[in-house]
Amino acid sequence: MTTILIIIAAVLVTALLAYAIVNYIPKKLHWVLSVLLIAIAAFLVYKINYEIQKPMQFNKEKKVKYAKVIESMKIIRDAEVAFKKVKGRYTDSGEELIAFIENGKFALTQTRNVVKTVSVGGGITKEIEERVVDTIGYEDVRAKFAGKDYKNMLKIPGTNQNFKIEIGFVEKIVGLKAPVFEVKVDKALILEGMDMNLIKQEKEAIGGEEIKGEFIRVGSLGEVSEDGNWPPFYDKADKKDSEE
Repeated sequence: MTTILIIIAAVLVTALLAYAIVNYIPKKLHWVLSVLLIAIAAFLVYKINYEIQKPMQFNKEKKVKYAKVIESMKIIRDAEVAFKKVKGRYTDSGEELIAFIENGKFALTQTRNVVKTVSVGGGITKEIEERVVDTIGYEDVRAKFAGKDYKNMLKIPGTNQNFKIEIGFVEKIVGLKAPVFEVKVDKALILEGMDMNLIKQEKEAIGGEEIKGEFIRVGSLGEVSEDGNWPPFYDKADKKDSEE
């Protein structure tokens, strides 16, 4: 809208200058007005090009900012998944998650089938196989987070704020509740300082190659999910690392 107004204003000014040149301005001053017209034309070219490039630059910078935030959210997600594997629940305490990563241990198990003889009555017995799970050792949780900046995972990159972890329960079927967690951050906070109109458009994104809605989110308080709401673009680095 701003660009259109500038173009209209420039066209009007140009028309007025042209009219003035023809009817009122002495010929010896025509060169001054010609320079002015050239300057206006150059400004218009610059302004139009700037307005065209602005959304492209916004998207480029946005993806860089989002990628940093998503990387931290992935670490929090992985920490919550590991915590639940050991503790049977999620936690809303970031400090507890960090302490768990540094001091927690995974039990290493081995499953085997054991043949047992059982009585079926009347002095008759039969052999059945029973699955037995043995703990054969332990592994430090920290080993799973090698190379990840888990100590700073609670900080929202590019801001002075921290992620808020929420936990709850979802009733999958009557009488059976499953623990859930959610971490989300407003896009406007991440994009603070950038063009307000483009931020507004970004918060209205409907998905596809963009992150849908107002928030970047991982997990959910409304359904059993440990997934994030970002498109596959932001997981390319993870796939590349796993292939290597």
